[in-house]
Amino acid sequence: MLHLHLPLLRHQLSNIINQMMYEDMKMKVEHVIDKGEVIEEYISDDQQHQGFNKWTKSFSRMDHPTVIQVILDKSKDTDISGQLMPNLIYVSREKSKTSPHHFKAGALNVLLRVSAVMTNAPIILTQDCDMYSNDPQTPLRILCYFSDPALKSNLAFIQFPQRFHGLNRDDIYASEYKRLFKINSMGFDGLKGPNYVGSGCFFRRRALLGGPSTPVPPEIPELGPDHVVRKPIISQEILSLAHRVAGCNYENQTGWGSQSGFRYGSLVEDFYTGYRLQCEGWKSLFCNPERAAFLGDVPITLFDVLSQCKRWCIGLFEVAFSKYNTLIFGSQSMGVLMSLAYSHYALWPIWCIPVTFYSFLPQLALLNQVGIFPKITEPWFFLYVFLFLGAYGQDFLDFVLDGGTVRKWWNAQRMWMIRGLSCYLFSSIEYLLKSVGISTHGFSLTSKVVDDEQSKRYGQGIFEFGVPSPLFVPLTVAAIINLFSFLLVLTQSFSGKNTEGLCLQMILTGSIVLNCLPVYGAIGLRNDAGKMPTQITIISTFVSVALYYASSLCL
Repeated sequence: MLHLHLPLLRHQLSNIINQMMYEDMKMKVEHVIDKGEVIEEYISDDQQHQGFNKWTKSFSRMDHPTVIQVILDKSKDTDISGQLMPNLIYVSREKSKTSPHHFKAGALNVLLRVSAVMTNAPIILTQDCDMYSNDPQTPLRILCYFSDPALKSNLAFIQFPQRFHGLNRDDIYASEYKRLFKINSMGFDGLKGPNYVGSGCFFRRRALLGGPSTPVPPEIPELGPDHVVRKPIISQEILSLAHRVAGCNYENQTGWGSQSGFRYGSLVEDFYTGYRLQCEGWKSLFCNPERAAFLGDVPITLFDVLSQCKRWCIGLFEVAFSKYNTLIFGSQSMGVLMSLAYSHYALWPIWCIPVTFYSFLPQLALLNQVGIFPKITEPWFFLYVFLFLGAYGQDFLDFVLDGGTVRKWWNAQRMWMIRGLSCYLFSSIEYLLKSVGISTHGFSLTSKVVDDEQSKRYGQGIFEFGVPSPLFVPLTVAAIINLFSFLLVLTQSFSGKNTEGLCLQMILTGSIVLNCLPVYGAIGLRNDAGKMPTQITIISTFVSVALYYASSLCL
């Protein structure tokens, strides 16, 4: 009996040890963050000493030399059971204030070159730092596709849908992005394959070095996809070359970022790179197993959600209005259907125009007793109803058939309106100002730091405002104007006044009021740190009054 239980005991013991190691590591990381430095007692061997000693007090985030440290060497390092561990190499590329670093795309290209010099594996996984593997069978799945003779000649990458843990029950911020990461990707897959979404994607190294029939020769043979690394990764020759290709000046006078590697020119380097690869003739594949291949975190405050989306929108405009624009260049390179599919995303922020118009103009007309939609008795009324029910009915059907709930669908509609009045609008204005030389934008990371109180409110499905951001002003103004216009006409209809010609405007205004319920609660019913900041409420009230008087003069 003891012999039969030994495997189970070993497994349980391994789990206990792993948990203890994890808790110990977590404590050390948190302590280092609090102290701002790595203290000596946390450095356990000479190898770690070598790695940390490379970082000096003269280093800054934007100005430091290349640091490459082999942490695990698969030829000699083993785990607690004696099994060899895979290579683990820390890479920090050189940074200089006088050289552009191209954000995430630049970092990926450095990793691409360093990995070519040190191991040159033919398949590459790109993964965000807040995502982890959830299925050990994932590599086997992708090898089946990459090894398929019918696919491998022009298959560039395999994209898995981004899926997340920690979402609250009804996904109040629509952070699942079901259409972006899954529904629309299945549609792309029926053509030349899905777009690259930045994480959970396996690339063929060769695909990042020119088109299927037009390879781009690298500057040095060690970066070629067929190069075989024959020397140990800790040899001086290998490490010296790795440091060289990680330098901030290495890409000067080369095709990196334009003809090879991950492409520069957009804050959404994933969208842009996948698009350019498919324009070159490569195809991609969407793999959506029942068990999530990877899981990740989501931002839990509205400000972080909108800031992330605003950055995406600016990057999408950079693609839409570049010489590689998705409508003209895209249709010539990959056909009309794929061009339109990519244009749907590239022109995403333009939704701010109809959303803003429908959030303000009918309501201001209501306040002034002016009807702008057909009356119930007019034939055009039924066309409006048909289009409304058809569009929302199809959207609802797609969402629910993919496993969504009614509440999640409603929250997705609410967030579409919120994004239209905030990040879509502000990104459009910011890109327009930048284009005429008035303003510039910078890259900002999305915060995934979890505050206990914020996390508690998010778990309860409570919207988190808290930050006095201009992003909240148009939303709050829309909430105020819609509420007052709806209450005014509702009062008039109860008092016997004829409001037949205002029916469609009332329906539209009422639906926006329902969508804005979290805003009303944040303004007047909450006292926690996540309520709407007072200055935002005051500014929005003044803007609302100004819009009302301006509309009265015009109407």
